Amino acid sequence: MPRPAASASSYTRYETRRRDPNPRAAALLVIDVQGHFASIAAPAMPAISATVELCRAAGAPVVYTRHVDPVPCKGPLAEWWPGDQIAAGTPAAELLPGAGQREGDLVLEKRTYSAFAGTGLEEALRGMGVEEVIVTGVMTNLCCETTARDAFVRGFRVFFSADATATASQDLQEATLVNMAYGFAYIVDCKRLETAFGKAK
Repeated sequence: MPRPAASASSYTRYETRRRDPNPRAAALLVIDVQGHFASIAAPAMPAISATVELCRAAGAPVVYTRHVDPVPCKGPLAEWWPGDQIAAGTPAAELLPGAGQREGDLVLEKRTYSAFAGTGLEEALRGMGVEEVIVTGVMTNLCCETTARDAFVRGFRVFFSADATATASQDLQEATLVNMAYGFAYIVDCKRLETAFGKAK
């Protein structure tokens, strides 16, 4: 996959609607912050770490995904990204230390763009009483966007982070934020989450 990295730091230029997440009904999804995407994730890591800590302090569960390709790797992803597979048990498949994972956090392996496809994520979230998801991680326009869209059509209220996501270019980052704000998600950033969670106390 492409290696240049980019992230957006302000949500206000993208938002079309405003709503505060409810930490008592929300879960944080940290998508694919793993070795394979380390260079892409780098500019967003401080915001990802801050978002994880904000959600933990507010009592919202934190769920991680790792992308691991099947062996043999077949289908559309293998066709689209030939020679760019992520093998289980390699550093590329492991979460980055800065992702903030703790013992007891739910960590799911996924094999395509959506974190909901074949992972049991929806059932796990329903079992925790989750009604809202906050999407962070990489890549903004692929796994994060697909997961957010999937969450929306499954009936979850979606919040999408502008500063705790990153992808291969600023154009791709901004295109996703525009799409999310138009029809799928409330756009947030660390400051917005901090303010919202403070009001919920």
